[in-house]
Amino acid sequence: MSTLDTASPESTVRGRSGEHVWLSFAVRRLVRLLVSVWVLLTAAFGMIHVIPGDPVRAALGQNAPAALVEARRAALGLTDPLWQQYLRYLGDLFTGHFGTSMSTGLPVSQVIADRLPATVEIAGYAFLVAVVVAVPLGAGMAVLTRGGRRGRTELAFTSTTVVLAAIPEFLLAVGLVFVFAVSFGWLPVAGRGDPASYLLPVAALAIGPAAVLSRIVRVEMLAVLHADYVRTARAKRLPSAVVYLRHALPNALTATLTVAGMLLGAMVAGTVLVENVFAWPGLGSTIVQSIIAKDYPQVQAVVLVYGLGVLLVNLVVDVAIAVLDPRSLKKEG
Repeated sequence: MSTLDTASPESTVRGRSGEHVWLSFAVRRLVRLLVSVWVLLTAAFGMIHVIPGDPVRAALGQNAPAALVEARRAALGLTDPLWQQYLRYLGDLFTGHFGTSMSTGLPVSQVIADRLPATVEIAGYAFLVAVVVAVPLGAGMAVLTRGGRRGRTELAFTSTTVVLAAIPEFLLAVGLVFVFAVSFGWLPVAGRGDPASYLLPVAALAIGPAAVLSRIVRVEMLAVLHADYVRTARAKRLPSAVVYLRHALPNALTATLTVAGMLLGAMVAGTVLVENVFAWPGLGSTIVQSIIAKDYPQVQAVVLVYGLGVLLVNLVVDVAIAVLDPRSLKKEG
């Protein structure tokens, strides 16, 4: 926070016994995380009993003898009561056993270990690109258009970001492939290989979130530019770079960080469609292939990985906001 604030966040929290506030914060977040994980695990388990079709029949083929199908179902424990299957499922997860793929016969944990890095790469790169583009763009537009200045520039920025944010990742990915890979032949159509193969999938994931985040940054920056401590900094004739970068921008990033965390979760989910457009060998393409093959243990495990990833991102964002703005702890208390 700005050094020109009348009361520092640290002193605000310290006045309410800082250690107690942080302990209460940690307990609340831990309880929320545990409840969310339990809901996620239960939903993933129930999913395989709701999706129509027989996974064993799909794995063995429609012409497989009924006796073989029943024997396979018994071996997998699918004939046991539902509560027994649920307890066994939880026990296996706590021991790190995700089951065996019905379509490949490989341990699901091995499939996840092989495919997860590819998904993390494009989601992580896309998030970095979105933040690196959105923060200076939004802050710069706030400075240029503050006080109603440059109305046409503001209209162009708002219109462009609204359109870009409204385009689904899947449609954007198809458009990028058509323009840069098919029409001009500048970039690879699909696959994960040299650095050029990362450009289109990362762009498909990053463009929409960057448009959304840049608008949030602009709105927050405009509000901060009218704050008393910014006017005080200007009255002291501080250089513009110091006013904007030291006093204004850090105070505008708290809400931006919250939105960025939400967008990162959306990016992780968006990899499912984008990976299938670019034949990217990650978890997104794996889950679609598993659904088609009715490979429910693999679907179940991949859904868990995606869900846990989103929960961890939200936890990290909550902690980061508390560290950057300790007064948020007071608001929760």
